[in-house]
Formats: sequence, C-alpha cells, structure tokens
Amino acid sequence: MNLLVTGGLGFIGSNFIRLWLSRHPDCRLVNLDNLTYAANPDSLKDVQSNPNYRFVKGDICDDKIVQQLMPSTDFVVHFAAESHVDRSINDPYLFVKTNVLGTYILLKSASKNQIKRFHHVSTDEVFGSIGTESKNQFSESTPYDPSSPYSASKAASDHFVRSFGKTFGLPITITNCSNNYGPYQHPEKFIPRMITNLIDGHKIPVYGQGLNLRDWLYVEDHCLAIETVLLKGKVGETYCVGGLKGGTRNIDLVKQVLSIFGLDDSWIEYVADRPAHDNYSVDWSKIKTELGWEPKFTLESGLKATVDWYRSNETWWRLAKKEAEEFYTKLKALSV
Repeated sequence: MNLLVTGGLGFIGSNFIRLWLSRHPDCRLVNLDNLTYAANPDSLKDVQSNPNYRFVKGDICDDKIVQQLMPSTDFVVHFAAESHVDRSINDPYLFVKTNVLGTYILLKSASKNQIKRFHHVSTDEVFGSIGTESKNQFSESTPYDPSSPYSASKAASDHFVRSFGKTFGLPITITNCSNNYGPYQHPEKFIPRMITNLIDGHKIPVYGQGLNLRDWLYVEDHCLAIETVLLKGKVGETYCVGGLKGGTRNIDLVKQVLSIFGLDDSWIEYVADRPAHDNYSVDWSKIKTELGWEPKFTLESGLKATVDWYRSNETWWRLAKKEAEEFYTKLKALSV
C-alpha cells in the first residue's frame, strides 16, 4: 500500500505517520507538507531514515506537484489545513485558500488517478455550538452550522469531499474529530500554551469565565481511529471521533493541568472572550459500534502524558512558543 499524507509535519499528521509506519512497516508513505509556521521537521526526526518514508516540500494548492505524486498513490490521508480559530478571524482568506482550494486540487487529482481511498480529516467545529447546559452531542447527522472562518472553510471542504464521492465515484471517508491534544502540538493551542506558560512561570490566560465546553481527544487515540477507518470503514461514510463521554468546561480542564503542576487557582488569568467561541461535545458511538474503536486514554492520563512530554522536549517548542506569544500580543493590540 502507498500512502500520500498531506500536512504530515503538523501536529496530528506527524503523530499519525509515526504510528502508521510502526504498525505497517511494509507500507510506503509520502509526506507532502508546505512547512508553514505550524510544521516542524523535528517532529519526525525519528522516521527520516526509514526507507519507506519520503518527505516532499510542497503546497497542496500547487496542482503540478499534486499531479506528480498522485499516480503512485493508493490512499490519501488529508490532514493539511489552517486550523487556528484566532488566526482565521485575523486572516480568513488563507483558510479559504488552503482548506477549500487545496482540498479541491487534491480531490481532482485523486479522482483522475482513481485512487483507492481519499480520507479527509475534519473537525467537529463544522457543526457549530451546543448550549452549555445541553445534553445534546454532535453526531454524523448533526446539521452543519459553522461559526468561525476556520470552521466554515472546513465545512466547505467536507462538502467538496462528499460531492466528489457522489458525482465522480471517488471512494471517500471523513472523520470529524473533537479537540486534539498531546505531543508535538504547536504552543499556540490551548493545552500546550497552558503547559508551556506554567513551565515558564507564567499564568494561564482563560477566555471569558472558562465555561465553554470541549471534548478532548488524545492524539494517539485519534490516529488509531483514522487507521481503523482506513482499514475497516465503509466508503462514503462519515465517522465522528471524540475522547470523552461528555464535554469538559475549559476552566475544569485548566484546574486539572494546574493540579498536575501542584499549583492553585491564582495561576489563572481571565481575559476577554473571543468572537464565535463555541461549545462542543461529540457522540462517537457510530465508530465504536460499527468499527470497534474507542479511546484508550482518559483525560487524566492524556494530560499527564502531555505535560511530561513538554517538560522533556523544551528544545522542540521553545522557538514556536516565542512566535505564538508574539502573535497573541499582536492580536490583542488589534482588538483594542
């Protein structure tokens, strides 16, 4: 089997590549990544010498390079995307270009070359928001109602993927996952930003009162879910992937991280809420019932493993941390 993975030097993509190559040593894998700010070549230093792994620097919006790689591909696993909500509010066009146009270019080439499977990695944020007191959860039948430019761009890409399945017969699958966390995540994101702040002796900024709900999925569990869909999933189907049995409030998550560090609530700094701040909770019963997948990590065990990783890998995140905090400072200045 020959895999083309897009965005494989990003957070989830790099974790997926490492897991896939360890579990499928005979598979050939090409990693197409444009090395944006969110990519880090050091994330895959341990697989660079693998003879079945090949890295190609390139943009999914570049039709020429995509057409060069697609003829030798059996499966596409499409991670490449702009994914930070705050950045999408600051610059929506980049999200339209990468997430919509880039996905279309991949789909067009995949259809032309009659690949065996196009798997699209998407997000639960396409479904919008649930009420903080609601017992409802997002599922595969939830209507789309995106709130941010990021989630709107991912919703559009989901629709393009389905349309190529229905119109051109492209064998597609989609996973809509909840918020991921774990090793190799860029420190602009909520959990690694918390952890790296505390390592540096700084408080944790929390939007609003921290009452927004999230479903947190440890990245290794997500990668195993994608593997399960690739090997067992039904063509044309969508599978929601989550890590918890109910949403967790941001403030409760913060307190769990503080507890791991042995710190109290005085390390919390409440800041102005951001626009389009949604609430998410995912019903992952379909993938469990039909394909036998369920998360292995609890929130407690996943957070502990994540904190341990960031404590032990400061050289990986230090420069990215500096750039992330400069972005947040700029964003704050623009909002005043």
